[in-house]
Amino acid sequence: LARQLAVLLAYEATQDLQLKPSTVTTPLATMQGAALAERVGIVPILRAGLGMVDPVVDLIPEAEVWHLGLYRDEDTAEPVEYYSKLPPNRPVDVALVLDPMLATGGSAIAAIDVLKRWGVARCKLLSIIAAQPGIDRVTSQFPDAQIYVCAIDPELNDRKFIVPGLGDAGDRIFNTPVIS
Repeated sequence: LARQLAVLLAYEATQDLQLKPSTVTTPLATMQGAALAERVGIVPILRAGLGMVDPVVDLIPEAEVWHLGLYRDEDTAEPVEYYSKLPPNRPVDVALVLDPMLATGGSAIAAIDVLKRWGVARCKLLSIIAAQPGIDRVTSQFPDAQIYVCAIDPELNDRKFIVPGLGDAGDRIFNTPVIS
């Protein structure tokens, strides 16, 4: 289900991308079509965001894929960056940040902050489920960031988990056991 939802999110998030004329040659004729004018980067937040990459690449095959590793400190509910695979020079205009769950907004803010400091002009966050407090926090910190979600759950519990949510998205996507 995550794949199908990621395609729908990417479809919505790419509707306003700029296009340029492009000549397409078929075995029978040449015609005028359109191609992306903006350079797009796909940035999954590891690990759970990886489950959304393939369907987004299927929709935008010319996009580059980079990786940001962030995990949530369970004591503070704040993100900790442990991995970044961004090239030295910013080669894109728009970054699609993939994270299936937007709870507190901490990981999304950290990822968007890294990308903005790197020079990306536009960041779009694609999440399957979000909690309103996380949406509010991201839009407060980055009013220009666009957020695309499939469902908004009403609250976070005292451990800052989305309620009702779906559990650990990475464990669900990769069929791994929950480690307590």
